[in-house]
Amino acid sequence: MSYELNFSALLEYQDILVAGLWMTVKLTVITTLLGILLGILGAAARRHRNPLLQYGAKAYVELIRNTPFIVQLFFIFFGLPAIGIKLNEIEAGMLALTINLGAYLTEIIRAGIDGTPKGQVEAARTLGLSNRQIFTRIILPPAFQRVYSSIVSQCIIVMLGSAVLSQISVQELTFAANFIQSRNFLSIESYLVAALLYLMLAFLMRFIFNRMGAWAFSRKEKHV
Repeated sequence: MSYELNFSALLEYQDILVAGLWMTVKLTVITTLLGILLGILGAAARRHRNPLLQYGAKAYVELIRNTPFIVQLFFIFFGLPAIGIKLNEIEAGMLALTINLGAYLTEIIRAGIDGTPKGQVEAARTLGLSNRQIFTRIILPPAFQRVYSSIVSQCIIVMLGSAVLSQISVQELTFAANFIQSRNFLSIESYLVAALLYLMLAFLMRFIFNRMGAWAFSRKEKHV
């Protein structure tokens, strides 16, 4: 049985595809920034002397890492309105992605922090630095550098996971592909184009992250 690909039929839907791609890019940028910030705060909480912060952060990480992302998304979008917290599909999607990414980055960044030599911390205390100064200036920068590649990989995974948001009608790339194939029934072409666009985004994200990391870490070394 032969099948001839017909990509030309997708041209009339190119605006929908571009809009879906742009929505995926916006979701990725926003949730990546917020997720990294949440991961840093979570890692700081895991290392804090206050047991309430420690166990609270640990419970958050275990809850998110051991439950399916789609369940987390449905809980936020369908569950929270039952207690009066109403979010539209984009807000719910961004919140779910941010919380999910933050949990994984908490553990990744914490692993980087655990690799910090104790002598550096003791030397910083000897110089009279506050705990916050020690964390932000002595501990966090080298820890972030040690696990940077893992952070990049996790951000890309979350970008790919944004496809699940189509289940709550967020009009991102997968939603666009679903819509197009429901109109022209060209499933292979629609999803193949979507897959290639996700692949392009993944390579682009890794390239941008690597360039940013190379610039930031080389600049840091020059100031050492």
